[in-house]
Amino acid sequence: METALKSGTNQSKESPVIVIEHLYKQFGDNIVLSDFSLSLRKEENLVVLGKSGSGKSVLVKCVVGLIRPDRGSIRILGKDLLGLEEDELNELRTKLGFLFQSNALYDSMTIRENLEFPLLKHQVKISEAEMEARVMEVLENVGLEHTIDMMPSELSGGMAKRIALARAMILRPDIIFYDEPTSGLDPVTSREIASLILEMKEKYHISSIIISHDMACVKITADRIVLLLEGKCYAQGTYAELEQSKDEKIRQFFK
Repeated sequence: METALKSGTNQSKESPVIVIEHLYKQFGDNIVLSDFSLSLRKEENLVVLGKSGSGKSVLVKCVVGLIRPDRGSIRILGKDLLGLEEDELNELRTKLGFLFQSNALYDSMTIRENLEFPLLKHQVKISEAEMEARVMEVLENVGLEHTIDMMPSELSGGMAKRIALARAMILRPDIIFYDEPTSGLDPVTSREIASLILEMKEKYHISSIIISHDMACVKITADRIVLLLEGKCYAQGTYAELEQSKDEKIRQFFK
């Protein structure tokens, strides 16, 4: 039976920026998503929690238009994702940021060039001076102004993650998707990245979907948690609410 816990956030101040309804996705005999629904509220950090192979990454790929679901609907910022033409989808993607688990920095580009790339790719109409100012702004946000002319190979793991976060912010998106943002980092650096996620939310009023196995990161960042189990939204609530659940399927994540 699907379990639902009421979130402790103030819903009256929030309107959904993403609405997913009755999503199904199957690969061969493997049903990954089965009647999965959720909504992301404005200025909310929503963590999707689940075991490895539970469908978290498939869910995000469906939401950003990289995988087409078999059935269901996805609305992002009021637009029907599955009904968009390619040019309309690309325009919508300028309002979305993505922090990849692997960081996905271009090894042959300097940090400056890595940060400028999304602006150039999406043909954002700003002057060179404005581009420079935006690059410096996102570098200042992550405390790495001095790396602007360095190469990715010169960065530590934590620094690379910060630069990847800066690049996710460069288009000033309304929504950011974080894929295991603290993966491979030591506990201190992980807490720093989690704190940065909160800072960016507060500074830019961003809504976020965060995929994470790191429960310390989840505790710091999550306004609400959705548990993806057996392809469904099995439970949702705040960290404190889910931590107190008597349901063993929920408790296993909080031990």
